[in-house]
Amino acid sequence: MRVFVTGATGFVGSAVVRELLDSGHQVLGLARSDTSAEQLAATGAEVHRGSLEDLDALRAGASASDGVIHTGFIHDFSNYAACVATDLSAVEALIETLAGSDRPLVISSVMSHGRTEDEIPDLATHPEMPRLAAELATLAAADRGVRASAVRLPQVHGEGDHAFVPTLIDIARAKGVSAYVGEGTNLWAAVHREDAALLYRLALENAPAGSVLHAVADEGVPVREIAEVIGKRLDIPVTSVPVEEAGAHFGWLGHFVASDLTGTSTLTQKRFGWTPTRIGLLADLDHDYYFNQPS
Repeated sequence: MRVFVTGATGFVGSAVVRELLDSGHQVLGLARSDTSAEQLAATGAEVHRGSLEDLDALRAGASASDGVIHTGFIHDFSNYAACVATDLSAVEALIETLAGSDRPLVISSVMSHGRTEDEIPDLATHPEMPRLAAELATLAAADRGVRASAVRLPQVHGEGDHAFVPTLIDIARAKGVSAYVGEGTNLWAAVHREDAALLYRLALENAPAGSVLHAVADEGVPVREIAEVIGKRLDIPVTSVPVEEAGAHFGWLGHFVASDLTGTSTLTQKRFGWTPTRIGLLADLDHDYYFNQPS
């Protein structure tokens, strides 16, 4: 299958590209810059120049492919609403192009605490998660002749991670303490990016239209234990921050550090034969690459 991949040089997308190529698929990867194009070409994938804001480029990539995996997202938390709007426009352009073809479209979505694998999100009850609009549009595309599915991601870890956990490490370095909120018993679900990449491929190949897949390996890692590994590796104290001070200590990450972000993949594993085999978040966090990378 010739697969168009957005975010093809990103943290998750690059693992998806490798998984697809290793499984015999061809990859047409979206590349915004010359550097990204060079990185992508080095993997053996074809390069398609464009960006998430370039809807014509997205339509052209989807038209030239047998299926699409959308992992791209602009992670600018200072203007998150604009990032969400760009993502939704990109998904709608891909759906428009694939409509009536029964070709697969797999998009990245987000976890929300306690949401089951069979539960379709309702933005009215999850107003704090505007990115769910793209998932809703994707699942509705089943009625438009698209074999569309959504992979909900928890914390994704592995070498090259630049998301929540590296941000916690940076904050700990700057503050001189590795902190958690309250008792630190709130839990984060997690998955290694290579396990997640396998699930994207299985969704591409096998997921019925309207499927939701949970890429969860660790169902709940206590945030205090994450803080303890960071403290040990940086040789700094581990301490609790009161809930009312979470924002001041962690900045934009404060809400997430104080929240339960759990999930399960019981049905996903049963339905798609997906078995996570990579190391868990805490063991992965104890690797040097989490602490040697630049901020």
